[in-house]
Amino acid sequence: MKTWITIIFCGLLISTHASAGIVEEKGCGSCHRLHPEDTEKSFTAPDLYYAGNKFQPKWLKQFLRNPEVIRPAGFITDSGLSQTENLSKHPSFTKDEANALADNLMDFKISKPSPIASEPLSKGLRSKIKYQFERTFGCISCHQSLNLAGKVRGGISGPSLVNAGNRLQAEWVSDWLNTPEAYMVKGRMPRYKMDPTTLGQFTQFIMTLKKEKIK
Repeated sequence: MKTWITIIFCGLLISTHASAGIVEEKGCGSCHRLHPEDTEKSFTAPDLYYAGNKFQPKWLKQFLRNPEVIRPAGFITDSGLSQTENLSKHPSFTKDEANALADNLMDFKISKPSPIASEPLSKGLRSKIKYQFERTFGCISCHQSLNLAGKVRGGISGPSLVNAGNRLQAEWVSDWLNTPEAYMVKGRMPRYKMDPTTLGQFTQFIMTLKKEKIK
């Protein structure tokens, strides 16, 4: 039986379960923060206490069976850059284990994410946002992405966005762009001043980035 607790963390209302579950049974908490109140310990991998808002279940199950490198430079906070050669490989799991882990992780949520418009970007607007993504806001300096020709390019100090459209949920992308410090207090992600329209268009653009579009 699950026991739920509700707390306030960085101005956000958090609902998370207090029961162990397979996520803790598999030792995920040794690298990942599973509860927002665990602020005293340093973790070597991204927080998972909002995994249910951040990841798409289908991608998560595939990743847990066949892990891929998302952060070529390692998990980066303000403590400095990690070396790629020192990265430890994420463990892989059987299909049943991966499904159970993903289902458990989808319970780790921040309540009530903001809804996102689903209208597709026109070709012209996508080109405009792509220019802003690369030049105005300089996202490409830290993140790998796809250019308009479908080629991979960009920096490695942030997580790759090459497959962001399959990996991430749009509502989380919008919240992250708007208030990154609410999720990672010591992170390097800047807080850009985007008006609501630009924020929505940026989110829609990031959701178009998918591996199947690599050429």
